[in-house]
Parts: sequence; structure tokens; C-alpha cells
Amino acid sequence: MSLPLIALFLAAFAFGTAEFVIAGVLPDVALGLGVTIPVAGYLVTSYAIGIAIGGPLLAVATKKLSRKTLILLLGGVFTVGQALCAIAPSFELLLVARVLVSVVHGTYFGIAAIVAVGLVPADKRGFAVALILSGLTVSNILGVPGGTAIGNALGWRATFWAVGALGLLSTLAIAIFLPANTGETATGGSFLREFKALARQQIVTSLAIALLTMIGQYSLFTYIAPLLLEVTGLDTATLPWMLLLYGVGSTIGVFIGGRLADWKLMPSLIGILATQALAFTIVYLVSPNPLVMTVAVLFWGGVNFAFGSPLQSRILTWAADAPNLASALIPSCFNIGIAIGAVLGGTLLEAGFGYRNLPLIGTAALVLALLIAIGSYLAEQRAAPAIPDAAE
Repeated sequence: MSLPLIALFLAAFAFGTAEFVIAGVLPDVALGLGVTIPVAGYLVTSYAIGIAIGGPLLAVATKKLSRKTLILLLGGVFTVGQALCAIAPSFELLLVARVLVSVVHGTYFGIAAIVAVGLVPADKRGFAVALILSGLTVSNILGVPGGTAIGNALGWRATFWAVGALGLLSTLAIAIFLPANTGETATGGSFLREFKALARQQIVTSLAIALLTMIGQYSLFTYIAPLLLEVTGLDTATLPWMLLLYGVGSTIGVFIGGRLADWKLMPSLIGILATQALAFTIVYLVSPNPLVMTVAVLFWGGVNFAFGSPLQSRILTWAADAPNLASALIPSCFNIGIAIGAVLGGTLLEAGFGYRNLPLIGTAALVLALLIAIGSYLAEQRAAPAIPDAAE
């Protein structure tokens, strides 16, 4: 792995930690700012909305900047945003600071993926995308527990200072190691070309697959703790270890997906989606059995995140001449899917669906995603369109 890729990974790790660590300190934040925990939960919702809406808009608005300059600006805003979170005297100001960070988060992951694939040969692009994605999974394994521990020991404001320091470190690493001429400008084309690229069936179907896959994942994962406690029968002391196991599986899956993307992109994606559907079905069947469920969680975590690298590689390939908006829509679709999945799962639970049955939502969503992937691949094979060249 080259130093520029490691620097990009470190920034992805910082962004991932910033997004997810709030869950570990949410009760302390609510207490410290005098709001209820449900109200504090808007810090999570607003972050997802900021990524989904603000990220693509910022990506298009800054498309004339060189990619290194843009990434450094995003890192700078991220670091300042974390400092604002740390000193926020009220819940409203903390909410605004979190939204600011979320917008640059949404733009970063799209641009970082473009830069990463430009740093490696064509046969290593899947691995490069996987490395950026692994920043999110590793943040769940190391960043979130570490940030929560800092918050427990020193107060929740210290958590934001620590994440800000991580952002500053990663920004300095990118300034030092990322080549100055990386990608030159983000794209030389017009806003119209950015939007026209979205009409390509490979991009439309890939974004639809991302949306469906995240709906399936988070209709279950949002409520994985009560499922493991009430259906599987685990005790609360075991729960963190199960979540750690899921995170380890996710990280392994990201890199497996990257290798598969470099081997055979669409056949690999189709195979991964089919395996995901199978994994949800297995979780449904074995959830009452603690021992078998432990293995199932590791398997489920691995296949859940294996799809990301092939999917993003496909979008970046078919939007090579106008990549900014398309790439920024990837984290948007992910976060919209997360929000829909959480609401769908909660709505069904309130209707009496039961925790045991939540994996079936994932099975249904992944079967639909699989059918879209197969149809898209067959259409592509029949039409044999030319892959666009990267924009100058």
C-alpha cells in the first residue's frame, strides 16, 4: 500500500469515527446539553441527511478545484467542525456543527474513491476502493469504542477534540503524501454532463442496488442489539463482542469484495448479492441458537460489506468522464438506505412484526437488488456500450 492511499484511509477512518461515535456518547451529550435522548438522536438523523443532500451539491459546486486542494479543504472543514462540536454551548449549535461535518463527509468519500483509483493500476482499482471503504468498518472496530472510552473518562467534549485531532493528522498526511497533481481538476466538464452521466443504466441500477442493500442491512442492524438479547438470548456483557465480531467480518468482507472487483466485477457483484440474500435467511433461521448465531453474525458482516467495492468500482468506471456527482451520490444512497431501513424496521416492529422476522426484510431487499444486477448485466452484455474515458 502506498503512503497516499494510507493517508486517504486515515481520513476515511476519521470521518467514519465522527459519524458513528455519537452513538457511544449520546446519553452524556443529552445530559450535558439539557435535552432528552430522543431529541439528541437528531444528531444522527441530521448527519445522514447532510451526507445525502449536501454531499452531492458540494461535490458539483467544487468540481473546478484540484482534487488535492478539495480534499485538503474538506479535511480542514472537518477538523474545524469537530472543534465547534467540542465547544458547542447548546444543542442547536452542536446540531449545526454536525451538519457542517456531514456535508464534507458526503463529498469526501466520493472524491477520495476517484483519487484512490487514479493512484493504482487498473487491475488494483477494486482494492483501492476497498481501502477507502475499510476506513468506515475499522472506525466501528477501533474509533467508536476508543472515542466512547475517551468520552467516558474525560467527558463527551473530549471525544470531539480527539476526533478533530485525528482529522488534523489525516489532513496533514494527505498534504504531505498525496501528489500535488493528483487528478488536476475534479472534472473539466459542465454541470449538464454530470447530470447526463446519471442516466446511464449502469449508474442508475448501481445506485438502486446500493439503496436496496442498505435498506435490507439496516432494517435489521439498527435493531441487532434487541434481537441478540431477546431472540438469541445473549446477555448484555456478550453483546459488545458480537458487535466487534460483526465489525471484523465487515472489514474482511470489504477487502474480499475489492479483490473480487479486480477479478470479475459484475459476476462478483451478482454472486455477493446472492450470498447476502442467503446470509439474511441464515440469520433468520439460526437466530434462536447462540452458538450458530455467532458464526452467522461473522458471515453476515463479511458479505454485507463485500458488495461496496464492486459497486463503487462500477459507478466510477461508467462515470469516468463526469465522476463528481455520481461518486458523491454513492454515500447519499447509502445513508438514505440506512434511514429508510431504520424507519421500515421500526414501523414493522410497532405493527407486531417481531425482531425474529427482521432478517426477512433483508432477504427480500437483496433478492430485488440481485434481480436488478442480473438484468443490468444482461442489458450491458447485449448492448456492449463503450466505457467512457476519464475527463481531462
